[in-house]
Amino acid sequence: MIAAAQTPAAGAAAAEAVSPVAQARQNRSWEYGPFMNWGTGVGTRSDYKFLSGGFQMGKPLSSTVHAGFVSGQFEFAGNVMPLWQAYTPAPHVQTVVCTLPGGGNGSCSQKFGGGTFYGVSLTPVILRWNFLTRSRRVQPWVQGAGGLIYTTHKFPPNIMSTKPSNGNPGINGGTSVWNFAPQGGFGLHYFTSPKRSIDLGVNGVHISSASLGDHNPGVNASIQIQVGYTLWR
Repeated sequence: MIAAAQTPAAGAAAAEAVSPVAQARQNRSWEYGPFMNWGTGVGTRSDYKFLSGGFQMGKPLSSTVHAGFVSGQFEFAGNVMPLWQAYTPAPHVQTVVCTLPGGGNGSCSQKFGGGTFYGVSLTPVILRWNFLTRSRRVQPWVQGAGGLIYTTHKFPPNIMSTKPSNGNPGINGGTSVWNFAPQGGFGLHYFTSPKRSIDLGVNGVHISSASLGDHNPGVNASIQIQVGYTLWR
């Protein structure tokens, strides 16, 4: 007896059945799991370092959209980070431009705060695009997101106050304990099994108080590397 030839449709269905990436896309699977971030500031904040960790959850909301090389699927996600730390230079004297007693501007030395800052972060809006791929194990994506950071002392450090706030002489009223964190990046899921993946991502993060304090020095840009582990349901 001669075995019946497999049709192209049957072959595609068989491939879908053994591809974790295709199954997650077809089922619009929930994804959730822990992650850790490590980052560094760039430009004038290159001496700032960041460490954070938390839990993320997301779900694809659309079927696959076919649009050439940008074909893919839209996903909405969010995360919470109970661990958020920023490591800045220790309190130090810094030369700044200031108003001189006789009028006009000049250089003077000011005491700046610094050290380690502790807080928590919430990113309630993550808009992710999962690219259509034929890979069985690799799912690439790009995303944009908006977050909120709360720190136990005003961040980033600024000129030291003559009347320290909260017993911390490193912070004055020029910054804020609340900061916003708009961000964008790219990454991938690597499926180790049909319902498990290891995740890698790179995000560019801007930190700004939106002038909630008297000044808004912020962190114009930092690069954050994310490593996570995801469960799919």
